[in-house]
Amino acid sequence: MMFLSPKLFRHPEFKIGLRELAPQAPGVAAWGLMTGVAMVKSGMSVFESVAMTLLVFAGSSQLAAIPLLVAGAPAWVILATGFCVNLRFVVFSLHLRPHLIHLPRWERLLHGYVTADISYVLFTRRFHQPGHTPEQRRAQEAYLAGNDCLNWSSWMVASLIGVALANFIPPAWGLGFAGILCLLGIQCSLASSRMRMVASAVAGAAAVATYALPLKLNIVVAIAVAVILCLTMERFNPNASTGGHA
Repeated sequence: MMFLSPKLFRHPEFKIGLRELAPQAPGVAAWGLMTGVAMVKSGMSVFESVAMTLLVFAGSSQLAAIPLLVAGAPAWVILATGFCVNLRFVVFSLHLRPHLIHLPRWERLLHGYVTADISYVLFTRRFHQPGHTPEQRRAQEAYLAGNDCLNWSSWMVASLIGVALANFIPPAWGLGFAGILCLLGIQCSLASSRMRMVASAVAGAAAVATYALPLKLNIVVAIAVAVILCLTMERFNPNASTGGHA
């Protein structure tokens, strides 16, 4: 975030972005703390845990990969799981592309790295259309930067604290359940149409039904089933993805 233009940090929309993400920041921090603890408890070294925190920055993907690393799963299984879990960011980036296409490539890549689920939700809720003037585009970028700055900082600080204090935090604190609650909150925020609700329900049912599969492959199966079903529904009913009326 430090590489962004200073003008963005002084823009009024940057403060609005910070303020609107503030209510979600404690949940992001709890999730990051739990992920930091989970990495060390899984047997990863402090160096590996810190490196994963700083380089990966993908909580759900990290949580999906950690049990596979512990189980000694093949690299392709770990990579495939992470790829499937993060497929939603392909959709996010396509949606945000018209808003950010005017920026240099390195800035677009930086936004792509730091923009998380909640930032995407808040941004698209506030800005329905790309800016038409330089000032409108600057305002949108400043708002997104404010969202991303607080989200990234909350995650990084809490995750690094989790790594540092992992051996001193008792399992009875229920940090794993806190992480589940964070994911559930993000899921509820994203369930803004009938199609997304169906995808969520189908993925959950498929994950439970295939829970016995080894190497956490039930996650991959759940994602595949939900995607195939939703693509089929969208083909026969294009209005389903927008939650349109019959």
